[in-house]
Amino acid sequence: MRLYESVFIARQDISTGQVDALCEEFEGIITSGGGKILKKEYWGLKTLAYRIKKNRKGHYILFNIEADAATMDEYDRKLGLNEDVIRVLTIKTEEVSDEPSIMMQSKSDRPSRDGDSRDGDNQNDSAEASTESKE
Repeated sequence: MRLYESVFIARQDISTGQVDALCEEFEGIITSGGGKILKKEYWGLKTLAYRIKKNRKGHYILFNIEADAATMDEYDRKLGLNEDVIRVLTIKTEEVSDEPSIMMQSKSDRPSRDGDSRDGDNQNDSAEASTESKE
């Protein structure tokens, strides 16, 4: 069994209850094929960067899956046939993290970027100050 991470986007005009039913349908495909859903996250209704099939927003759903290749082929086939799904990305991963994904973490919980100075100070200013003090 291999580990996969799958994110799909559902149309904006379906309700949250319909999104849950859609998730249950795809979970059924995985479990009937002998696989397991290790983690499921609903990221919410988000604005798309550009229009996809006349949609400006979409419901984002993440699945971490443990399944064989035949089950994933059937999963991908069913996702492609479903009219409510507008985009899918499935990748093979080495491991599944137990932590919530970066999309589910609040901005204060996220790790800071290296070299990111939010308070307006420039790192070069402190380097110049230290070289001036040596002279």
